[in-house]
Amino acid sequence: MLSWASRFNISVFLDGQHYQSPFDSFDNLLAAGVVDSVQASAGQALERLHTFMSRHDDWLFGHFAYDLVEETESFATAENISRGPNPVGFPDLFFFVPEVVIELKEDRINIGTVGQDPGGIFRAIQAMAEEPLTGGGGPIEFQSRLSREEYLDTVEALRQHILRGDCYEINFCQEFFTENADIDPVLTWRSLSQASPNPFSAYYRWDEKYLLCASPERYLRREGDTLISQPIKGTAPRIPGNVLEDQAAGDRLQTSAKDRSENVMVVDLVRNDLSKICVPGSVRVKELFGVYGFPQVYQMISSIEGKLPPGIGLIEAIKASFPMGSMTGAPKRRVVELIHRYERGSRGLFSGALGYVTPGGDFDFNVIIRSLFYNQARRYLSYQVGSGITFYSNAEQEYEECLIKAAGIRKALTGFS
Repeated sequence: MLSWASRFNISVFLDGQHYQSPFDSFDNLLAAGVVDSVQASAGQALERLHTFMSRHDDWLFGHFAYDLVEETESFATAENISRGPNPVGFPDLFFFVPEVVIELKEDRINIGTVGQDPGGIFRAIQAMAEEPLTGGGGPIEFQSRLSREEYLDTVEALRQHILRGDCYEINFCQEFFTENADIDPVLTWRSLSQASPNPFSAYYRWDEKYLLCASPERYLRREGDTLISQPIKGTAPRIPGNVLEDQAAGDRLQTSAKDRSENVMVVDLVRNDLSKICVPGSVRVKELFGVYGFPQVYQMISSIEGKLPPGIGLIEAIKASFPMGSMTGAPKRRVVELIHRYERGSRGLFSGALGYVTPGGDFDFNVIIRSLFYNQARRYLSYQVGSGITFYSNAEQEYEECLIKAAGIRKALTGFS
């Protein structure tokens, strides 16, 4: 199915990787081809999306890049929002009405099209045998925009900001990149999915630019009048090959004072964001400090939900909550300024969101983390990783956490397993 869709210049493949959740409504969802689209830079992007949505009572797929923060958060000076380099080049916002939508569930496949024969599409997909995962090539050498020493020094500088009361916690990220990469995006995404299957995985092609995503995190989902967010704060490495030690690692995360502190901070932030648009008194924490196992790590996940009043939809939800608290920190406005000051380069699509809107106005968006970003024309390949910095953070441990989070990406790029 993905091999068939990858021929289109614009396509999205969302893969739940067989994870079971009460909030999920499909196993795989694919959109390909463009009937109509909207592309915009931060400033009037959400207004343009609102106008676009008012014209289309249909499926919509697309993304919000992190730099949309320039529209959703206000800043003291223009200097605070000056952008660094963004070599991958995804726009701040892009949404499209697809020519083809394919919804795959356990017991059926639904194919919706504009001007095409669903049966013909199904036969074309069947006729395309999946390529074997062979080849792989040698390891790709990445360089960092920050040396290890610069990273450690920056963490210490951020701890001083926390000590002075500028913020409580900040998500600090770094980029690893190469400017000489030739990869097959479909095969690389399939390799990443095997190395690191996660419930919000996605393959996204936007002309010569690609997102290969293995995200474990949901940003926002609307189902009827219910709005839910499931932020992640708290990470512990898995211990493969030793069941008892692996279980103990999860138990330690569950009781970690530092990780619980980070998690409750983001829960409070999300509760505040959702309270801006939800029915007063309806926002509640559905689950606090849940620990879930993924291929390389355990993650601490909390779930917050609220009830939306009539007339409130995606645009209002994005204005109230973007960028997501798990990728910024608290208080959000101040840490966003510090992110722009201390991070090297633009986050671009990293820590943005990719997802869909149904014809009825429901929606679901992930948090774009644990991902590869590829500009095929420029041969530029990168990934970004980060961690939540608090006053009690150990800079060396935070650096190691970044490497752990990138383990699935590195495994995918060393060959196909």
